[in-house]
Amino acid sequence: MDYKEVTFSQTNAIGILTLNTPEKINALSLQKVQEMIHVLEKIAMDDSIKVLVLKASGKHFCAGHDLSEMVDQRTREYKLIFDQCTRMMMMLHEIPQSVICEVQGIATAAGCQLAAWCDLIVAAENARFSTPGVKIGLFCTTPMVAITRAIGRKASMEMLLTGRDFPATEAKALGLINRVVALEDLHAEAMKLAEEISQASGFALAIGKQGLYAQADMTDVQALHYAKHTIVMNNTSEDAQNGIKAFLDKRSPEWKNR
Repeated sequence: MDYKEVTFSQTNAIGILTLNTPEKINALSLQKVQEMIHVLEKIAMDDSIKVLVLKASGKHFCAGHDLSEMVDQRTREYKLIFDQCTRMMMMLHEIPQSVICEVQGIATAAGCQLAAWCDLIVAAENARFSTPGVKIGLFCTTPMVAITRAIGRKASMEMLLTGRDFPATEAKALGLINRVVALEDLHAEAMKLAEEISQASGFALAIGKQGLYAQADMTDVQALHYAKHTIVMNNTSEDAQNGIKAFLDKRSPEWKNR
């Protein structure tokens, strides 16, 4: 695919996917969403990538859906837009790589959903998160799914009902984001975190990411049984055996990512 609205690059074991229409505040057009799906499909099959950093060019992260595509369309056109966007969001959880989102400026509506659906968020001090759909008669029901899973019902309800901006410090206090840094340090901090994660076995990282999301909505007993069987199988992997032996021998492990 000839990418027109995103770019992709790789540094060592870190992939970098950039939303690249700053003149439109990186709005999630159907074209951009489909390009992101294509990139994520390729990343999912690439064992050389352990961590994906999702970022955006310009002053702001993402203003949500491209509202110019939401005017005077038929139901099937709207369904296509939201089907494709849902597929892209789900892929952020399904790919084996850890996904770090770096946010500057605004992350609104589906842009807030996009950030919240990533595994980790590093935000600049000037970052602001909101779900303002209620102000234009279009309640942010799809962002609601990601938000409620990140910060719980009461805080989510306030964000969704008021549509107000939540500054980075408040978003961190609520658990929506992981780190708040100076704007000039944003990319360096995200890459530092990505580099730290990428030192681990890619196989173990994939198992851990899948396991966290799989057990999150289980009962305690179900989650413990799931985790028990998963760690038994993980323990038989080549990387786990190499890692354990390296620890006992007081040496650095050599990962095979299997």
